[in-house]
Amino acid sequence: MIEIRFHGRGGQGAVTAANILAAAAFKAGKYVQAFPFFGVERRGAPVTAFTRIDDKPIRIKTQIYEPDIVVVLDPSLLDTVDVTAGLKDDGIVIINTEKSKEEVLGKLKKKPAKLALVDATTIALDVLGLPITNTAILGAVAKATGIVELDYVKEAIKETFSGALGEKNAKAAEEAFNKTVIYEL
Repeated sequence: MIEIRFHGRGGQGAVTAANILAAAAFKAGKYVQAFPFFGVERRGAPVTAFTRIDDKPIRIKTQIYEPDIVVVLDPSLLDTVDVTAGLKDDGIVIINTEKSKEEVLGKLKKKPAKLALVDATTIALDVLGLPITNTAILGAVAKATGIVELDYVKEAIKETFSGALGEKNAKAAEEAFNKTVIYEL
């Protein structure tokens, strides 16, 4: 089973990203589970969402405490939240940031086995006109992990957002897929 934890802020779409990733994996024939965890429910407050993906039915009903993959939608969270808490030794961290690998590693409490960086905010602003990074970051997830193909991600995005909005969000995911830089550490 692959367990993914998303970190974002209220209003950035972390919950939607977890759901879209689950939908994409379901399209690929996997069993999935996606759910949020809210603390203080307000725009801008830290939000955590989770996705599980497996080849067999998923019976676990708890939060994810030892993720295989951590996805960070808001880089400011690196200053306030230990996003690597419980990360498995062979874990992957995917971060929306314009900072360098060295700057990001200096903020992480645990060094991941693989680090993927993409400036999803700039991509979202360019493609969508808004700094909502959830669909762009899914392109980075597809590239860095290989757990689901980009085509399934784009298809799930277009089912979540109809018409022109779906097309734009799928384009943001594809652009992020192409611009994600991966470091084996």
